[in-house]
Parts: sequence; structure tokens; C-alpha cells
Amino acid sequence: MSAPLIVEYEPGLAIMTLNNPARANLLDLAMAQALAEAVGIIAAGVAAGTVRAILITGSGKHFCAGGDVHSMQDGSRPLPDILDALVLPIHGALAILSELPVPVVSAINGPVGGGGIGLGLSADIVLAAESMKLRGGYSALGLTPDVGSTWFVTQRAGCARAKEIFLTNRAISAAECLQVGLVDAVHPDAVLHETALALVRQLARGPAAAQARIKTLINAVPQHSLRAHLDAERAAILASGETADAREGVQAFIEKRAARFS
Repeated sequence: MSAPLIVEYEPGLAIMTLNNPARANLLDLAMAQALAEAVGIIAAGVAAGTVRAILITGSGKHFCAGGDVHSMQDGSRPLPDILDALVLPIHGALAILSELPVPVVSAINGPVGGGGIGLGLSADIVLAAESMKLRGGYSALGLTPDVGSTWFVTQRAGCARAKEIFLTNRAISAAECLQVGLVDAVHPDAVLHETALALVRQLARGPAAAQARIKTLINAVPQHSLRAHLDAERAAILASGETADAREGVQAFIEKRAARFS
């Protein structure tokens, strides 16, 4: 039996691939546990400076169809216990992943539903294949969303759109997802993976400290007044100006060459 999640490494880069295509990369217990373990290892790599960017994608024709509904029919346990066993490790992994100070890119390579929505939209930059369709599905089961799905959809598309997505459960095309801001770009299926790899490799070569500060500044916007945010921006740019990367970036600009960040 193949591993439910594959983690591959390139210099400065970690690639997580959901790897149960026969079951549409469902978030079953094995996938939940593998995801939690993988994110913990990758986070250690980020702390050590060996991982500077992350790519999340899926194998096969689906990105992730959401939770394993068949496992919820286990009559030997209460349904809340079954759900919690799935939700706890995934939520822990997602919280860690969203707080990492490195760029995260997702390549949603096909249909996505349920908890796969939160996983796919948790990235800083979300790319989608033309075949991608997004469908909530929770309320059709009498359930409510998890894996940060309501958070990320609301952050990207607003409250009204999030309610429509999760109350109606209609399938939304990649083109409409792009139009309403749920994804950042749509690419033909045949080139999505290479396009995402090229982007994440570029980000992995970037100025790590500056990229971390950019994420921190943007994530803090909802909590800041303008004056407080101006103060935060001033502190961040002064701290960035003390780095070797900033000196190299300025010099490269003057010399009209590509910067070589450390």
C-alpha cells in the first residue's frame, strides 16, 4: 500500500502531495495522521532554514474530495468521536502550516470539496487547474465545515459568497473561483504542476527574512489601525534594511542583474 501523503524535497523546497488518487485523496484517518506528521517535519526544516518554500498538491485527477464519509458509518462509535479523530490532527497541522514564515503555494489539480477546500485555500498563493471545481457539501450531510474552510473562503471571497458556497453546495468552476478571488490563477491541467513548481522554486530563492516580514505584516492588517500598521511597516523595513539580503538586493538592482539572496 502506498503512503497516503508523499513529501519530496528540493534545495530550499518541500513538496507535499496528497497520494490516494483511487479515493480522490480523501481526508481519512491515515491521511490526517500523515499530514500532521509531515507538517511537523517540514516546520522543523523551516526552523532550521533548510525549507524556504512549500508546495501542496494532489495526485491523480482530484485535489481532495474532503472527509471520509464512509468511515462515519461506524456504528461502534459515536459520530462526534469519529469526526474528532479526523479533525484534531488536521486542524493542528493546518494551524502550524498557516503560521510558517515561508511562502506556501497550493496547486489545486482537480475537484476539491469539504475539508480539501480549507487545505487548498490555506496557501499564500493558490493556483488551480482548469478542471478544478469547488463544492462545499457539508450541509448536504447535516454537518458544518472544518479544516478552516469557512475561514479561508470568507477571507478570500467575503461573507456573502461564503454563505452561498456552504449553504447551497453548488459546484463552482475554476473560472468562477478566479473571478471571485478564491484562487489567484488558473492554468491548463497539463502545465499546472510545472507552473507551480517554477513559482515555488522562485520563492525559495527569495529573501527569506523579508518574505517572513511581508506575511506577518499582511496577516496583521485586520487587527491594526492605519497608524499602528504604519509603525509596524516602519519597524519591518528598518529591520530588513539591516540584512545582507537587502544590501545584495540594492546592489543587484544598481548593477541590473538578478539578486543572489542568502
